[in-house]
Amino acid sequence: MTAVVDWGRREYLPALEAMRALVRDRRAGRIPDTLFLVEHPPVVTVGVQGDDGSAAASGLPVVPVERGGHATYHGPGQQVGYPIVDLSARGSDVRRFVHELEEIAIRTVGSFGVRARHVEGRRGVWVDGERKIASVGVAVDHWVTFHGFALNVNVDLSEFQRLRPCGFDGSVMTSLARELGRPVSLVDVRPALLAAWSDLFEARLPQGPGAPAAAVAPTSAAR
Repeated sequence: MTAVVDWGRREYLPALEAMRALVRDRRAGRIPDTLFLVEHPPVVTVGVQGDDGSAAASGLPVVPVERGGHATYHGPGQQVGYPIVDLSARGSDVRRFVHELEEIAIRTVGSFGVRARHVEGRRGVWVDGERKIASVGVAVDHWVTFHGFALNVNVDLSEFQRLRPCGFDGSVMTSLARELGRPVSLVDVRPALLAAWSDLFEARLPQGPGAPAAAVAPTSAAR
């Protein structure tokens, strides 16, 4: 069984510190496999493949991180998910894990009638093979995963124009709101996202108001 925790909106650096602590907790068996959901204020993160300098030139806060991939933007209206998952119990297959994270986004937007898919040779989730609606980048420490996915729900897409997200021109980025031609909130997408997570990772879904924060020990979630 796995758990789900909703962090709400949280600054990136405290969330990063919490993730790293939670990896240690998962390795020690103090928490189960857990999906942490969060929305960040505007920030650019740069993965281990670096970027072309556009991150620093963006004028946004920039944080180097240990996940795979290049630079990407996080901001309001984007549903970010950080799965802390022990892959040693799931075949130690990182490639499959990344594919499943992409599948969560595909199923989520599909529930709104937006057809998205995997594209060979390109990380993330794409609409019509041309417009990127979700990004995926993970790190693994002793087979425990952290970092994860970012689904563009109602995010300000103009922010992506300030850098080259994942090495692409910012114009390739899209959102669920843009594809539907109407506003969509994170609350709107949450049921479909959690259903996809449950199907793929046998999640124990939160029950009732306030349940997500109690899904794991509060001391772990608050670090």
